[in-house]
Amino acid sequence: MTQGNTQRVAVLTDAETATGYRLAGAAVFEATPDTAVAALEQLITEGQYGLVAVDTGLIPDPATATARVMRGRTLPILLPVPSMSDAFSADTVDAKAYMGKLVRETIGFDIKL
Repeated sequence: MTQGNTQRVAVLTDAETATGYRLAGAAVFEATPDTAVAALEQLITEGQYGLVAVDTGLIPDPATATARVMRGRTLPILLPVPSMSDAFSADTVDAKAYMGKLVRETIGFDIKL
């Protein structure tokens, strides 16, 4: 794996959420709950990405689901990302506040749109 490849970001998500990630410039791979683990294992073994964000609606615990494939590997880093269905459930009243909190936790500061 070359240094340039380790800086690439991929997102494994459902078809409904994929467009938003594409607009953000990420390499997006669509899956269903039935195909998600196989798709994630393929992304890991290809070795083209340094970070793979995984929709927790597809795979609630990506590290555990891919422990066998990740054995001996340091990359990619697997980042569980809450699914949009979880983000906008009845428990989440304010979607804008939720997204602000997610951005703040991820990058360390607020971004106002």
